[in-house]
Amino acid sequence: MNRPVVVGVDGSPASRVAAEHAAHAAVGRGRPLHLVHGYLHPLGYGVPLNPYDLGIPAPTEAAQKMLAQAAADLAERWPGLTVEIRQVAGGPGATLVEESKRADLVVVGSRGHGGFAGLLLGSVGGQVAAHAHCPVLVVRPAEQPVRTTGPVLVGVDGSESAELAVGYAADEAARRRTGLVLAHVAPAEGDAQGEPAGLLATAAASARGSHPGVAVEERVLPAAGPGPALVDASREAALVVVGSRGRGGFTGMLLGSVSQALVQHAHCPVLVAHPYGHAR
Repeated sequence: MNRPVVVGVDGSPASRVAAEHAAHAAVGRGRPLHLVHGYLHPLGYGVPLNPYDLGIPAPTEAAQKMLAQAAADLAERWPGLTVEIRQVAGGPGATLVEESKRADLVVVGSRGHGGFAGLLLGSVGGQVAAHAHCPVLVVRPAEQPVRTTGPVLVGVDGSESAELAVGYAADEAARRRTGLVLAHVAPAEGDAQGEPAGLLATAAASARGSHPGVAVEERVLPAAGPGPALVDASREAALVVVGSRGRGGFTGMLLGSVSQALVQHAHCPVLVAHPYGHAR
């Protein structure tokens, strides 16, 4: 199955930048690109204006033109890229989660309007990040062009989720032909030669074994908490990869302050590492 890279678009400048990131990712992965617009009725949640009209709202011509123009622009900029467009009658969160069942990657902007308003600031962003069936790339900052310099940064805490994130991060570093930085956040007064060093060494051996051509750096970040430390470290990175679950310093990654800090304040795009679900 040739899983596509999926991006939600709404015509906003931020969503156009997200589509650029998605096109870049699709080319790097050798995948087709799907532009998806999840539309709602103006009064909300697909409810018809006429209570006796029980039909599903129809796709709009304006949105179709917006999608077609976006696809044409991307196809011109990325020769050889296959681009498909589609409008879906449904809320943006549910639409992208459903699309993720058959996707290689879902890309979302950190701001938007129309059907994707507040994508990463409220329930929709939480829905996509927490329930996607494939990795989710969050474009940070909102209108930041694709960054071509800097390493891939990934947090390591010894959890199964972090192991998956390290694998995804090594894949990304290989695709981008850049270095990989493995970071473990530990209290400043802790023993950097103890558990942190062991966790990093294990993760580094795995990354080097799967991608021997990738330069791997192991780094202990002395800090009280992982959120601010990773946000600060992201200044130098082209991408930061985080696990969707974790333990220790990364507990509740998608439900608490660490996730919010990275998704809303990272200085580079954030890849949330979900395992792939089964296409249905």
